Amino acid sequence: MKKRSILLLLILLTFSVIAQVKTPPDWSKDAVIYEVNLRQFSDEGTFEAFQKHLPRLKSMGIDILWFMPIHPIGEKNRKGTLGSYYAVKDYFDVNPEHGTKEDFRELVDQIHKMGMYVIIDWVANHTAWDNELTVTNPDFFTKDSNGNFVPPVADWHDVIDLNYDNKEVWTYMTGALKYWVDEFNIDGYRCDVAGMVPTEFWNQAVAELQKSKEVFMLAEADEPELHSAFDMTYSWEFHNIMNDIPNGKKNAGDVEEYFKKDKSEFPKSAYRMMFTSNHDENSWKGTVFERMGDAAEIMLVLSSIVEGMPLVYSGQEAGLNKRLDFFEKDIIKWNEHKFYDLYRELFSLKEKNKALWNGEFGGEMEFIDNSNETNVTSFIREKDNKKVFAVFNLSKETQSVKLNDERIKGSYINLFTKQPSEIFEEMSFELNPWEYIVLYK
Repeated sequence: MKKRSILLLLILLTFSVIAQVKTPPDWSKDAVIYEVNLRQFSDEGTFEAFQKHLPRLKSMGIDILWFMPIHPIGEKNRKGTLGSYYAVKDYFDVNPEHGTKEDFRELVDQIHKMGMYVIIDWVANHTAWDNELTVTNPDFFTKDSNGNFVPPVADWHDVIDLNYDNKEVWTYMTGALKYWVDEFNIDGYRCDVAGMVPTEFWNQAVAELQKSKEVFMLAEADEPELHSAFDMTYSWEFHNIMNDIPNGKKNAGDVEEYFKKDKSEFPKSAYRMMFTSNHDENSWKGTVFERMGDAAEIMLVLSSIVEGMPLVYSGQEAGLNKRLDFFEKDIIKWNEHKFYDLYRELFSLKEKNKALWNGEFGGEMEFIDNSNETNVTSFIREKDNKKVFAVFNLSKETQSVKLNDERIKGSYINLFTKQPSEIFEEMSFELNPWEYIVLYK
């Protein structure tokens, strides 16, 4: 009897955990996300100036525009001349360098008219030293033994830690989150260092937001349990694998191992964000060309067709080849570059081919055994009679590879050459360094 009770309890707990997983909005099922570094996007660095780029981004296949924090930046203990976006002085206002609230409202409206969505970066864990809360609500903050405000991390000396043991902080922060959804009709949030804030806070805050509209939530975190409140988390591990393959620390075999592990740890409905760059990687660790060298292109393609939602960081489509200064003005050069066309082809395929859709909406990766698995990864994704077959030489040497699997057989179109390709159960390929083949039907 005792064993039956324990078994029943385990079953109930399992269903309880499943029931707590957030369901992504239907509109996100085939979405691609783009991170906007507004300060560096144009000479003006304004909401108004950014509108000029919307047709280009729409044409590239972007669906979600994630704006780095749009709020006023603290001046006390500021880093650099312009400061960090993530030192928020006022949660209810916009940085005057970007324009006015009305400018932002007009931008959101225009983005929606073009069939895209808006999320803004939210810094819930800490504030600037001169945030008005330090005067009106000093008990909102963590303090040392002498009663002084303290940074959450020693190196983050331009910000101070909020104390989530105080439930009044929860009420205030939930109200601030709700303000931008209700008043400006934004579609959700990317939440900075989400894992440093209690998951229970996010659960209740998102529940409140959902009363206004169905929101999309991205956590800067990779803990599976955060999917109770968030639709998407960062896939840092896969990002690191892509960084490590070009320098020989990882190989093609690690790609398959990663996806097996990820599938066992995360809910089926969870989106995982796939990226070769973002604001942190670019500014602090280097451009994709610094980190990946000649493999930058193949990693762009790989990250766009594996399970997960691909991210493009500001300027990547223009071949961004410099580290953008984080605390100063450092404008992106909008060059014509082949990466734009690559992204456009890949994202057009993602939109039309259900095999590449996100989470449970898309097809699972089925790895195809091959004769050279240290250097070559091969897989299919299939959903509702749509299929993608891909082979990647993840090495700097020419590689020969043989495949023998009936699952690959069929008549395909090559994504980039547009030529028909007949694939048989047994196939051999000779692949140049960092060469890839993407076929679909």
